[in-house]
Amino acid sequence: MIYRVRHITEYKYVSPVSLCYNVAHLMPRDTQMQTCLTSSIKVKPEPISQQERIDYFGNKSFYFSVQDAHKKLVIDVVSELNISTNIVLPDLTQGLTCREYLDLICVSNDPDFLEAREFLLDSPMIRSSQELADYAKDVFQDDVPLLMALRQFTSKIFTEFKFDPNVTTVATPLDQVLKLKGGVCQDFAHLAIGCLRSLGFPTRYMSGYLETLPPPGEEKLIGADASHAWFSVFVPNIGWVEFDPTNDVMPTTQHLVTAWGRDYSDVTPLQGVIFDGGEGQTLSVSVDVQRLGRTR
Repeated sequence: MIYRVRHITEYKYVSPVSLCYNVAHLMPRDTQMQTCLTSSIKVKPEPISQQERIDYFGNKSFYFSVQDAHKKLVIDVVSELNISTNIVLPDLTQGLTCREYLDLICVSNDPDFLEAREFLLDSPMIRSSQELADYAKDVFQDDVPLLMALRQFTSKIFTEFKFDPNVTTVATPLDQVLKLKGGVCQDFAHLAIGCLRSLGFPTRYMSGYLETLPPPGEEKLIGADASHAWFSVFVPNIGWVEFDPTNDVMPTTQHLVTAWGRDYSDVTPLQGVIFDGGEGQTLSVSVDVQRLGRTR
């Protein structure tokens, strides 16, 4: 299935910005289930310099600087992706139990395990804690298949937390999210990652988009008009398996991946430094995901 994604970011400033340096994670990456066919970025005012790079995690990053004085900065990204429709979700009753997995992850010298163990470490926005472990431990009983426990934990967050963009900010710590029992997709992904890492399960942060219009007869997913976030866990003989606690689903064709990392700070859609601009700024973001049709 071919999709087109258009992501427009617009900053307006009180007074002119004389210089800005930015890095964007807005171009979708290739995965086992998706191929980025084309991706273009247009920046206004025109950058004096720009460069595409591949970061540590294999994500596409775009660096640019603008030296013309401006009161408005617009980044317009259009990408087309080919998403596999042959996605088969794993049998949740099969595979290692939680205890078998934890015993194996600590001793295996398999290259995939060694790479996965990076995602057990604390990251800038996620710190393991006993409080986070306590929230999840009842789900991850020793004799329960890991995949089944992960699916149940996804439902636990969906059921016990309310999607509310007004109760948190990008800087709200996880202990507050846990108390507030609310937030947005980024908070729920961070919460899940923090809980799972606290229990010893390597987990990474997934960033991307949701299909704007669902297939006929299906409800629109939460967060479909902006960037979305979910999480994935490394599972032997399968790879990284994804879960979306905001919508209580295991992602398939409606989740389009832009980037992954340890947490949001690794894959922020746009971040940078500005000089001048006055006090205060306004940000507007629009995202549109269109299904263009099947490949031939």
